[in-house]
Amino acid sequence: MVGQIVAASRQQQRGVAVPSYVMLANWTDQGARQVKDSPRRLDAAKKALIEMGGEFKTIYMTMGDYDLIVIYEAPDDAVAARFTLLLAQMGAVRTRTLKAFPEAAYREIINSLG
Repeated sequence: MVGQIVAASRQQQRGVAVPSYVMLANWTDQGARQVKDSPRRLDAAKKALIEMGGEFKTIYMTMGDYDLIVIYEAPDDAVAARFTLLLAQMGAVRTRTLKAFPEAAYREIINSLG
């Protein structure tokens, strides 16, 4: 666990891009009924992601199509998938996760088109 955190920190220090993800979440019926427990569940999710080598960057409660928007980093897509499945097992939220490319990667991808 600590090794993963240190490795992720070293990646950032060396300038290696850590993948970012945007998670769109809605409370399930169970999650809405137990909404007062949401901060505790959030703390548990943050801890779990740290143990997987990732990190929450920000979270927003929103109005509209989604209840929550989370921006987080994970070492790779497999960790992001495992984190999403862990949240699904908890039963309080349904999620959609988008992989986010920073501006430098966006420019590189576009420039590679020739």
